[in-house]
Amino acid sequence: MEFIDLKAQQQRLRARIEERICRVLDHGKYIMGPEVFELEEKLANFTGVKHAVSCSSGTDALLMALLALRVVPGDIVFVPAFTFVATAEVLPLIGATPAFVDIDPETWNLDVESLRDAISCVRDEGLGRARGVIAVDLFGLLADYESIHALAEEQGLFVIQDAAQSFGATALGQRAGSNAPIATTSFFPAKPLGCYGDAGAVFTSDDEVAETLRSLRVHGGGRDKYDNVRIGLNGRCDTFQAAVLLEKLEIFEEEIDKRQIVAARYTDSLNGARTLQKIPEGNRSVWAQYSVLSDQRTIDRERLREAGVPTAVYYPKPLHQQDAFRDVALCPVSLSCAEETSRKIFSLPMHAYLGEQDQNRIVEVLFDLSSESEKESKRAG
Repeated sequence: MEFIDLKAQQQRLRARIEERICRVLDHGKYIMGPEVFELEEKLANFTGVKHAVSCSSGTDALLMALLALRVVPGDIVFVPAFTFVATAEVLPLIGATPAFVDIDPETWNLDVESLRDAISCVRDEGLGRARGVIAVDLFGLLADYESIHALAEEQGLFVIQDAAQSFGATALGQRAGSNAPIATTSFFPAKPLGCYGDAGAVFTSDDEVAETLRSLRVHGGGRDKYDNVRIGLNGRCDTFQAAVLLEKLEIFEEEIDKRQIVAARYTDSLNGARTLQKIPEGNRSVWAQYSVLSDQRTIDRERLREAGVPTAVYYPKPLHQQDAFRDVALCPVSLSCAEETSRKIFSLPMHAYLGEQDQNRIVEVLFDLSSESEKESKRAG
């Protein structure tokens, strides 16, 4: 059993992907070839924004977004403490400071009241210049952008959507990537829409921001490659990855539907046996991961491993406890929910090709564990 079965998807698409790659070999435009611009147009149409600017990774997408918004040394940007390191690490790279906020105990996304408290703390105590918020769509579920935008507007902050895990998800009919004035995503292979290397994209409907992003990804280029109008980076998406993504995008809607079926089976079977991520009404997660909370995580994972079921832990240590942020970050509020979640969470196999028989085996193991735990509790009582 695979945790994320990329082989099944590749088997389905291999001939079409090979044909696409051969076209790239034939025309020889390996950097910024025609497939890159074709992909950008299709990504923008899919997302419902005016511009999709492809780049070399989801991390570079975040970095480009911050540079486009002119984040500078001394600026403070609020980020959730429970997420992948990339969301926060781009800030010290440009001299800015991440201020960590807690997560909601049910959705595991950024908690808006914690954000409000953190903003007040930073400003009341004169800790720095509060500039913006990076909201993360954890495990494929969109953050509460309505509340985040309301607070950000009230406080004069920008909002960046980190949709690295949510591309393909929707909330009230809006697709991930269109929920903030500037949004980023990753096409890392394990993502719901992933390539066969590193790639990412930035989404916006602002013409000026899009022009800046296109300049930033090619060393701050202007009229030509030797006209540099700003400090940029080498952040281009290579043509081979664009070719792979074009074919995967063709079946992406179908795979999203299949992910809903897989997730629904888990939810119907496990609800009550483990604590699950809450999906608010009007939201459709893309289920980048299917995660549960367990008071007996080590036992659960070991028994699943013995049964041939792979699992993973996202994320065993919240960002404010990482050595990398010891001297470059603020923790102006309690982060107790992030800490508790990191101690209890683990993820089950999740992909569009996960069969019902394999899922039944996973659930049976977890229910056996639940029964044993109840028996132990009764004996202890």
